[in-house]
Amino acid sequence: MRYDNIVYGTFLSRPNRFTAVAELCGREEIVHVKNTGRCADLLIKGAKVALCDCGNDKRKTRYDLVAAYSDKLGWVNIDSTAPNIVAAEWLGTQDFTLIRPEYRYGDSRVDFYMERGNERFLMEVKGCTKERGGVGYFPDAPTTRGVKHLKELERAAAEGIDATVAFVIQMNGISEVRPDDEIHPEFGAALSAAGAAGVHVLFLRCRAEADSLEVISYSYA
Repeated sequence: MRYDNIVYGTFLSRPNRFTAVAELCGREEIVHVKNTGRCADLLIKGAKVALCDCGNDKRKTRYDLVAAYSDKLGWVNIDSTAPNIVAAEWLGTQDFTLIRPEYRYGDSRVDFYMERGNERFLMEVKGCTKERGGVGYFPDAPTTRGVKHLKELERAAAEGIDATVAFVIQMNGISEVRPDDEIHPEFGAALSAAGAAGVHVLFLRCRAEADSLEVISYSYA
């Protein structure tokens, strides 16, 4: 996936989950943050950020903050809509005969339902933007919704559906993702239970740039 109309700014502050203040061309600009997670290791005062100019004068904020630069990792994509887009691009290369997004299963909408011949698949996608010691960690904030999705995948596996939770790693050079039990131990417990029940854990490694994100390789836990 690629963004149009990227401009660069400097992160100054984050008044709330949805907005940030960035310096752009010598002025302060309120921008929309496309990630409600904490991103505390990335959105640091003085950090270089990539902003997408949406070109919509009717919006309260003209720019979306989509990536932040880390001296250690390079550009890190923090757009929470990007993982599903690049996952869909990757699925399109995997010889499925049917790919259906936003599939209703149980009490949830699972990100993707796929078919290959008589086989049925479900895949839930999670974006990872947090790194520690060369490893990706998820979640960045407590996610009861994420726990619910894992339980739905566990149920699907019990019904004979090939179920997967896919972590899209929105950073360069990171190969695996582990649950962050300090942030949300319930998610880690649910991930472990899902794995024991036959749910696959997939890592989609990406090349992240200021204006793009693409899957370059994958592996299973």
